[in-house]
Amino acid sequence: MKNQMPSFPEPFWRDSVEFDRYDSLDKDTEADVVIVGGGITGITAGYLLQKEGMNVVILEASNILNGTTGHTTAKITAQHDIIYDELINHFGLEKAHDYYEANMRAKTFIEDIIKEHDIDCDYKEQDAIIYSTSDQTQMNLETEWKAYEQLGIERDFLDDVPLPIDVKGALVMKYQAQFHPLKYLKHLVDDFLQNGGTIYEKTTAVDVQEEARPKVITRPGHKVAAQYVISASHFPFYDFKGGYFSRMYASRSYVLGIKANKEFPGGMYLSADQPTRSLRSASYNGEEMIIVGGEGHKTGHGTNTMKHYEALQDFANRTFGIQEFLYRWSAQDLTTLDKVPYIGRFKSNEPNILIATGFRKWGMTTSTAAAQLLTDIILKKDNPSEELYRPSRFNADPSLRKFVGQNLDVAGHFVKGKVGMTSKSIDDLNPEEGAVVKVDGERAGAYKDKNGKLYVVNTTCTHMGCELEWNNGEHTWDCPCHGSRFSIEGDVIEGPAERPLSQIDVEDGS
Repeated sequence: MKNQMPSFPEPFWRDSVEFDRYDSLDKDTEADVVIVGGGITGITAGYLLQKEGMNVVILEASNILNGTTGHTTAKITAQHDIIYDELINHFGLEKAHDYYEANMRAKTFIEDIIKEHDIDCDYKEQDAIIYSTSDQTQMNLETEWKAYEQLGIERDFLDDVPLPIDVKGALVMKYQAQFHPLKYLKHLVDDFLQNGGTIYEKTTAVDVQEEARPKVITRPGHKVAAQYVISASHFPFYDFKGGYFSRMYASRSYVLGIKANKEFPGGMYLSADQPTRSLRSASYNGEEMIIVGGEGHKTGHGTNTMKHYEALQDFANRTFGIQEFLYRWSAQDLTTLDKVPYIGRFKSNEPNILIATGFRKWGMTTSTAAAQLLTDIILKKDNPSEELYRPSRFNADPSLRKFVGQNLDVAGHFVKGKVGMTSKSIDDLNPEEGAVVKVDGERAGAYKDKNGKLYVVNTTCTHMGCELEWNNGEHTWDCPCHGSRFSIEGDVIEGPAERPLSQIDVEDGS
């Protein structure tokens, strides 16, 4: 019996799916469309465009489907927390309806592909259920119910749910689904390649030359010229001119995969109360596994990230009982100022450069909706959600308030990081411990592995100079300003940073 939490965060999706590995780009090349980012948005858009006879090249800085797509809970749903009453108030009834319909079209697209090609990916239709455990969130659910009614969403309201949790009530969105995302996407990758598409891995895009036929520039200096450029790299790789780093914030959330003592009742559950709790089941080696998620917080703001896993462990023990720990992992997501993703033209005066970002933890449907919208824009087809997702929008309420608050928060962390004191020395570190230390009187980040090997890096983020914080749950250096993350060796794990941290020789610098 395995009752110890796994040491490293690894999602289980990859265990049963193998992808070929692809060479990095080592020369200049051309295409009709170049897509930067090999996640679900990039793969799906590439699949759709290649089927339309376009020559598509996908560039991925790491390996395809290895980032946020590979760290999902894989719910296919238009129930994106309590959102529809807010959308009606800020965008109006028509755009709120467009949001729902775009995500349901994405759900239908996924379902149709699975049925048409008989893809074995554990697809199962489920109800999506938000439950409340307090009087306040119960009132919020009742308000959201009225929004569902206005929008014509298939719904139900329950006084109780079949969970070992004392709830006030629950709002149900009918006919949603769940699946194994990588088994599904493996088919899209294979089809994309068979139709002549090209994938380059370990190829980091760093800039775009803005021309009639724009060119994506990679870190070694190779160029890909294309009629259209799509930035689908989670955080936009081509950022400063659009200022997206100031119009979104990054947050982390945590997941446990457990074998439980109690049987899961079916359905996909999300708590309306904080801290958030997410529950659903999945098939694991022919047995049921319960996926327990939640504990979200802004990246770099968690003082002890292992405590988030421990909180999920305590919740899982109280509700279902943990027979065996199977997996744990975390994910990073981006939220826009008004909670609606940015999908479309990067700027109105750059019609050939497109972007998709800010999916707010709901990437399975939103990524697919993004791929459909970007494909329609390139093919010059009408799409009813184009205006809703337009990246250049700026709504005075709530965008202005969120913009000011977000950037004041960034400024506060920038100053705090620079002047903050450090209390540990390198000699104080235990095996598998990391901390901010002083090296030659300067702030640095040190990590000692289980064999006693030291890794020391400069903790100033290479994006805009904020000071990084140690993440003891994932053994990374995280930026509290814009969400960049770095490995113990200083390599970039998450953008917007593009350059690695400099390493410090402690023998020469301590």
